[in-house]
Amino acid sequence: MTARPANAYQARLLRLLRDGGRSSRAELGDQMELSRSKLAVELDQLLETGLVVAAGLAASRGGRRSHGVRLSPELRFLGVDIGATSIDVAVTNAELEIVGHLTEPSDVRRGPVPVLEQAMRMAGTLKEAALPDGFAGAGIGLPGPVRFPDGVPVAPPIMPGWDGFPVRETLSQELGCPVLVDNDANLMALGEMHAGVARSADDFLCVKIGTGIGCGIVVGGRVHRGATGSAGDIGHMQVDPQGRLCVCGNRGCLEAHFSGAALSRDAQEAVRAGRSPGLAALLDTNGRLTAADVAVAAASGDQAALELVRNGGVCVGQVIAGLVSFFNPGLVVIGGGVAGLGHTLLAAVRSEVYRRSLPLATGSLPIVLSELGNTAGMVGATRLISDHLFAAP
Repeated sequence: MTARPANAYQARLLRLLRDGGRSSRAELGDQMELSRSKLAVELDQLLETGLVVAAGLAASRGGRRSHGVRLSPELRFLGVDIGATSIDVAVTNAELEIVGHLTEPSDVRRGPVPVLEQAMRMAGTLKEAALPDGFAGAGIGLPGPVRFPDGVPVAPPIMPGWDGFPVRETLSQELGCPVLVDNDANLMALGEMHAGVARSADDFLCVKIGTGIGCGIVVGGRVHRGATGSAGDIGHMQVDPQGRLCVCGNRGCLEAHFSGAALSRDAQEAVRAGRSPGLAALLDTNGRLTAADVAVAAASGDQAALELVRNGGVCVGQVIAGLVSFFNPGLVVIGGGVAGLGHTLLAAVRSEVYRRSLPLATGSLPIVLSELGNTAGMVGATRLISDHLFAAP
């Protein structure tokens, strides 16, 4: 289904039905502040395109019952969240509710061709299951800087071989539908804004801590990408001038001191130094250590694991404190795989932010964990492409 709205009224109607679900004509008229006759004209045109379908009679509001409408139940969006070590693919309905989801381990360092082939194979599996008409559009998330208008990654530090690869063009041809590509932290922010903890926030930060670290910045209900698309690349802000060497080539970056990769490295160092019996046992069992293993050890009271989490939280809090003082957000959301460290991490981040930032910025500032978890990026990806498709020409 490739029909698009003909004007701004129709675009807004589509977004209202996406975000609110089935509605009566009377309810839509109230929200749109349109006359009954003008609303009827716009809705009838949308009904002709097939984007909107009749949905029976709505509940009575005291007079004649109004007819209900909803977005087409056949409308499907594809969301792909490519991480450093995994790929998540989801299909949503028109209201962006996930109706099919697959996740598989992957390694983004293999390069764009095998990774995108894997993602398309996963999408094909979901399409065969329950998608006769194909996708209306697809949103793709990547764990690195993206030049948004072109859908092209630019010198991503943890993605060798991806620099300049035409992801948007390649997948648009493969899928036969419109495709948009963005940084994964931006998509996480969109997901939380659509269906998560940031539903009522207009100005907020969404910090994603995984193998790398990024930040989605939402200003006035819109993602702020900056002049070239690199806004929010906080993983390479310096926390220690004499610190560890980062994959970007600089020293002391936040990502070098606290990320999934850094946590795995530091956990193994703690085992070699004999400071962590809990992590040593997990290493013997699993053969390697991940952020999830550190979470398990910390939850069991392992002091070395707890220290790793707290120290990492201080580093993250130091950077977020600077962002809070500069941007003055109404909310800070923390997500990504490392956010599974939970409230020990959250407490350390909060303490550092509240200590370093001025009371005017932090007096009523919630700092919370993601509500959607690993589905945030996929929901955000479909929100991104549906915003594009449901926009006035």
